[in-house]
Amino acid sequence: MDLKSLIRDIPDFPKPGIMFRDITTLLRDPVGLRYTIDTLGANCSNLSPDYVVGMESRGFIFGTVLAYRLGCGFIPVRKPGKLPAAVYAAEYDLEYGKDRLELHQDAMSPVARVLIVDDLIATGGTANATAELVQQAGCQLVGFAFIIELKDLGGRDRLPADVPVITLVEY
Repeated sequence: MDLKSLIRDIPDFPKPGIMFRDITTLLRDPVGLRYTIDTLGANCSNLSPDYVVGMESRGFIFGTVLAYRLGCGFIPVRKPGKLPAAVYAAEYDLEYGKDRLELHQDAMSPVARVLIVDDLIATGGTANATAELVQQAGCQLVGFAFIIELKDLGGRDRLPADVPVITLVEY
């Protein structure tokens, strides 16, 4: 299936010079959405995660469904102030600014196997910060999965070299 045909390009969003890859058009297509989750599930099943960790907000969409497909739990990583209990925190740079992510300290046991999922990897800041949170929790990072990879931005190079990175579409 040609997933690129289901992903809309929005120029100059959220600021001039950024080409935003909009997955809402993929989400509304039942065949494309099923194909995306089934393909990610097939590509990630050999990683045997105990948990899928998804980042706010589009990582929630794909991560939750993928966790269900893989038969494991889902753990949300949120922006500051959204989680009610004690958290680990990691700051990161975006291609268009700075932000911070948080993970509940009691979300997972230290021996858990974790797969990080998001819709897109660009500069790798969000994914790398999430990997830092998984490390702070003492868990084993078994892989990353993304729908889209923006290859020219080199995000993959910021991730741990010994951890598999699975992507479905490259720009």
